[in-house]
Amino acid sequence: MKTLLKELWTSIVATVVLCVVVSGVYPVLIWGIGQVLFPHQANGSLVERNGQIVGSELLAQGFSGAKYFHPRPSAAGTGYDPLNSGGSNLGPTSQKLIDGIKANVAQYRQENGLSAETAVPADAVTASGSGLDPHISIHNAQLQIPRVAKETGLSEEAVRAEVTKATDNPLLGIGGERGVNVLKLNVALDAVAAKRALAEKKQ
Repeated sequence: MKTLLKELWTSIVATVVLCVVVSGVYPVLIWGIGQVLFPHQANGSLVERNGQIVGSELLAQGFSGAKYFHPRPSAAGTGYDPLNSGGSNLGPTSQKLIDGIKANVAQYRQENGLSAETAVPADAVTASGSGLDPHISIHNAQLQIPRVAKETGLSEEAVRAEVTKATDNPLLGIGGERGVNVLKLNVALDAVAAKRALAEKKQ
């Protein structure tokens, strides 16, 4: 009986200690390290405009205005819904998928003034697995530059410079290709356009 009680007590103590360490000490330690070393990332990689939070660098948003760079198509909920992240689950032989891609290609060429012979990047017409991929390929961004420059009144060189600034490299140089963060890019372009308008008003 004493042996049983001793084993029971040992189990209870071990359970309590592990709960404190795993559910208390460890999360607080990791949270503290994150706040000290990576505060921006630890708090959601939030993007602000004029002091207001407009989104996260990690989540795509549905930009459709001609003056903005457009993200990848999304199959998350009704589109870009963070509560319904996911792909369409349509296979390569799905006629619905094929028809959807053809429609996206035609729309992309029309929006950006491209000829019927211009190759369209795959990421411009297909949704990502999550439906919330915040990046587009550099090629995709380059094809949108003339449209955005025309609509914002900025030079193509100025828009291209912002594309370069919003381009993220793969973590540690591995694990993927460089991508352009659409939200960061559009917020930066709004800021550049606002400064330009203010400067012209003062003249």
